[in-house]
Amino acid sequence: MASFTFGRRQWLVSAAALACVPARGTEPWPTKPVRIVVPFAAGGTTDILARALAPELQRVFGQPFLVENKPGAGGNVGSAEVAKSTDGHSLLMGTVGTHGINAALYPRLPYDPIKDFAPVTLVAAVPNVLVLNPAKAQAAKIESVADLVRHAKANPGRLNMASSGNGTSIHLAGELFKSQTGTFMVHFPYRGSGPALLDLMGGNVDLMFDNLPSAMPHIRSGRLKALAVTSAQRSQALPELPTVAEAGGPMLATYEASSWFGLLAPAAMPAETVQRLQQETARAMAAPALKERLLSQGAIPSGMPSADFARFIAAETAKWAQVVKVSGAKVD
Repeated sequence: MASFTFGRRQWLVSAAALACVPARGTEPWPTKPVRIVVPFAAGGTTDILARALAPELQRVFGQPFLVENKPGAGGNVGSAEVAKSTDGHSLLMGTVGTHGINAALYPRLPYDPIKDFAPVTLVAAVPNVLVLNPAKAQAAKIESVADLVRHAKANPGRLNMASSGNGTSIHLAGELFKSQTGTFMVHFPYRGSGPALLDLMGGNVDLMFDNLPSAMPHIRSGRLKALAVTSAQRSQALPELPTVAEAGGPMLATYEASSWFGLLAPAAMPAETVQRLQQETARAMAAPALKERLLSQGAIPSGMPSADFARFIAAETAKWAQVVKVSGAKVD
């Protein structure tokens, strides 16, 4: 009887101990630092949004969220790296370029924007803004969108248009402008908005259709001259600035080319992890301090549910495929 009791006690102790051990695969996520890959150089809007979000997620999840810049090929290099990652702790700050435009622009992408990713949430939408080097604008007597069109028509191939890379919304905004106005400007792709803006302010290129948040400080300081925003409505951050459609006359009456940025995970990430990431990102985007900061920079915070974001990506892919076709945009 004693041996039976002792054996039973041992079994109960062992069972209790096992009950305290998490089942394999159910450990709380994250179990180590998480990296948010920005597929462009530092200093652009993708980078700005990732660095604004990272500390909020770090506070909630209790692990470092580290932003890594992996620029190249219009965002394809960093996107492919996350698509192929197997560590379970890599996220992508994707864009309208990586997940809306590139599928139509590049004949062979190193990743599948739909199959290789689990959409987490739309982080923010932003208008682009048409900006010029002030000295070059003054020399060419360009004070408006109409002036720019006239000058470009009179000087085909003499204006240099910078972008954050092939296939980005910044590139396509310029290509759509050229297509609708019948002008020719030489495209210079960079590895992100940051280096493109430096060359624009330095006078090495003439103009750019940059994301408003990354251009805003330089517009306010006078280092860039802003002519118009590319969205359908004016931006509340710069309400005095017209839209391209407003300022460009009949040939640009239908012009609209905005940008968006969203958090994506590799397709293999568990659905419950994706759901919690969406919830916490949405909560961060709605926090008054961060929301006001982003709005003042020209970004419109979001946080939409993952299923809605997936449908949004599908619609954007179809829309931009048509823009690429109509504009005749090509990878330079």
